Amino acid sequence: MTHPYSRLRFGPSAGCLIVLFALSSNVCCGDQWPQWRGESGDNHAAADAKVPLRWDFQSGSNIHWKLKIPGRGHSTPIVTDDGIFMTTADSQKETQSLIKVDRETGLVVDQWVVHRNTLPAAIHGNNSYASPSPAFDGERVIVSFHTDDAIWLTAMTTEGREAWKVKVCDFKPSLFQFGYGASPIIEDGLVIVAAEYDGAQSGLYAHDSRTGKQVWKTARPKNLNFASPIVYSIAGQRQILLAGAGMMTGYDVATGRRLWKVDTTTEAICGTVVRDGRRVIVSGGNPKSGTWCVLADGSQKQLWENNVKCYEQSLLTIDNYVFAFSDSGVAYCFRTADGKQMWKERLFGGGISSSPYLVGDRIYVGSEKGTVYVIKASPDRFELLAENPTGESLFATPVVVDDRMYLRTATGSGSKRQEYLIAIEAK
Repeated sequence: MTHPYSRLRFGPSAGCLIVLFALSSNVCCGDQWPQWRGESGDNHAAADAKVPLRWDFQSGSNIHWKLKIPGRGHSTPIVTDDGIFMTTADSQKETQSLIKVDRETGLVVDQWVVHRNTLPAAIHGNNSYASPSPAFDGERVIVSFHTDDAIWLTAMTTEGREAWKVKVCDFKPSLFQFGYGASPIIEDGLVIVAAEYDGAQSGLYAHDSRTGKQVWKTARPKNLNFASPIVYSIAGQRQILLAGAGMMTGYDVATGRRLWKVDTTTEAICGTVVRDGRRVIVSGGNPKSGTWCVLADGSQKQLWENNVKCYEQSLLTIDNYVFAFSDSGVAYCFRTADGKQMWKERLFGGGISSSPYLVGDRIYVGSEKGTVYVIKASPDRFELLAENPTGESLFATPVVVDDRMYLRTATGSGSKRQEYLIAIEAK
């Protein structure tokens, strides 16, 4: 799609200053990205999706629009027919909010404060007060916040009306005040939330997405863990996968009953479990670093492990292979059947929280310093295709819908830090 680069436009919307690169668009809002890692949970764009190999954040080359975002947040945006939704927080005003953005123009439609004056007393310096991604059930946008020493779920219509708000559980870690980051996911009318910490209410919870009523709760170990759950069909059954607390576990979606457990991984995992057929793989963590692969068919068998650490970021699979981008900036490809290393190559100096994303035969992955690298999704050899400096700070994961990539980034630091949402599209 071709959109001529237009002059900068400045205008107030919902109290925000917008930097807009283009207003004309013929995008059809047919596809969506309803939750963390997409509807299929694999972080793969649609099979026919196309986005640029290169763009320029400063000059606007292949940038359709560029929006200034108020506050700070690490949540990956979701995309619905009604707009783009993301969370943000303002530590000065002590607010946690949901923002709606028009897909075609990049204008803020509205911003709704969900919580006020109840921010956690302390979080990790690399975390934010708005790290979990929203989820969309087809009617309601559901957001999760750590606030008022608890995990809260709030459901909003796409027009900003609050449908319900519930406290999931207390969340008062005693040893480490690192905050929270697990994204809710929606499956079969349930909002599934992981809230794991060193306290009595540590657990996996399911709430009705229409009413907010709790449907079930499954206890988890009293252990601080940060992983987002995910749902896959494996061995003929839809199951929730979650790693951490020294185990990899599968749960029944309808009841929360544990289906299987393999004693492996480590105490703290941040990444989401990925799959390749019946094989499921995760990386972390603390205190032990590694990548682990187990069978999720109930056989309770670990296939392989290594010492590669991808702590914040999740892995990415294609058929028979898994790609890992380690904390130290080294890229790997492993064969999922046996863990054989296909290749290993240094990509950057280190520091990564954004998860890799597959578009066609390319992998897009961003470093915390703001550069998005594009490599060939091939097990045969490592091939770097492009490097795209995109701001100076990047924690959220890219999302691709209708041949357009949406990427949350930031420039500056401290009081001069400014977040952006940019729409990347070939011109």
